[in-house]
Amino acid sequence: MRLNLLSWTLKLKRMARFEELDVWKRSARLSAELYKALTDLRDFGFRDQITRAGLSIPSNIAEGYERDSNKETAQFLNYAKGSAGELRTQIYIGMEASYIDHETGRRWIQEAEEISRMLHSLIRTVRSRSR
Repeated sequence: MRLNLLSWTLKLKRMARFEELDVWKRSARLSAELYKALTDLRDFGFRDQITRAGLSIPSNIAEGYERDSNKETAQFLNYAKGSAGELRTQIYIGMEASYIDHETGRRWIQEAEEISRMLHSLIRTVRSRSR
């Protein structure tokens, strides 16, 4: 019985490789799309900030999944969720400043919102496994 409990606990701890997570795949694709679409933008400060926010999402997911505890994993997933909010803000500003066309901006905002919802669910799952 004790061995089965230990085995089950280890399975919970190591849910999946981050590369297998849909939320990581989607956020990595969004980040790459941002880089490609904004490569010619002359406002280097804005371009740097928005691409960093986009890159931060999959990076924090990966870092969290490489941590040793569920508490740390949840903390980094929360950082990723915060970066998704930061990214949405920058997309709105980019649309207002005419750096990002409205159709593309709305699509990116929708994807960032879906990523945030996925992260919220994942954070709740990870936290419930800490108890």
